[in-house]
Amino acid sequence: MKRFIDLSIPITNDVISDPDVMRPRIEYVTHETSWQQIAMFFPGLEKDDLPDGEGWAVEMLQLSTHNGTHMDAPWHYHSTTDNGARKAPSIDEAPLDRFLRPGVKLDFSKLPHGHVVTAAEVEAELARIGHTLEPLDIVLVQSGAIYGTDNFTDQGVGLGEEATLYLTERGVEVVGTDAWSWDAPFSHTAKRWAETRDPKIIWEGHKAGRIRPYYQIEKLTNLEALPDKGFTVSCFPVKIDKASAGWIRAVAIID
Repeated sequence: MKRFIDLSIPITNDVISDPDVMRPRIEYVTHETSWQQIAMFFPGLEKDDLPDGEGWAVEMLQLSTHNGTHMDAPWHYHSTTDNGARKAPSIDEAPLDRFLRPGVKLDFSKLPHGHVVTAAEVEAELARIGHTLEPLDIVLVQSGAIYGTDNFTDQGVGLGEEATLYLTERGVEVVGTDAWSWDAPFSHTAKRWAETRDPKIIWEGHKAGRIRPYYQIEKLTNLEALPDKGFTVSCFPVKIDKASAGWIRAVAIID
């Protein structure tokens, strides 16, 4: 029997998982208040004409393609990819056969928040779990960030350019993290930037997509419930025309 593990956070007003300027907004139209919407289609209809006086439930959303559990397309990172050889693909151009594939979990949750994972650390974690990467494996990173806790956007490790290219060189095209970003939190990177003024450290994991395209899932959850390997990930993005990202319902499937 297959077991399904939900890896997605909800889009909600109630739990903060984005900076204030990027938070989603949901307006709930309830059964009690929506009868007038229905009456627009049926002139003369009154509330009491409906069963129990109830209309429909509808939600109006104001949100970014990067709210909730979502997948970034290479277009989000840069306008070109393959070292400038071609336009970076947007989310509606994503190849669907990449999004139902064997999954691998790398656990870096014991490392300090803000740490930038190296290629050597990725290699060591793969050795620890006894896995050799196969092309199109989906690699999920347990970062140490915990959804629903204070300062979520400042939590977790990130993967920089070196570690990201280590994965994509081996044929990985889809990765994911339970942190707010694939990169180290901006609050930690900003401290290093103030010391070094090195522009290469800013958003470096994302910018690795300039060199080799890949798709990136952010704000996963429940990764602690997964084994290190031996599961399948389903993560099809919503098709949004010319968009930099699309929402997903990420699910792990275990036989």
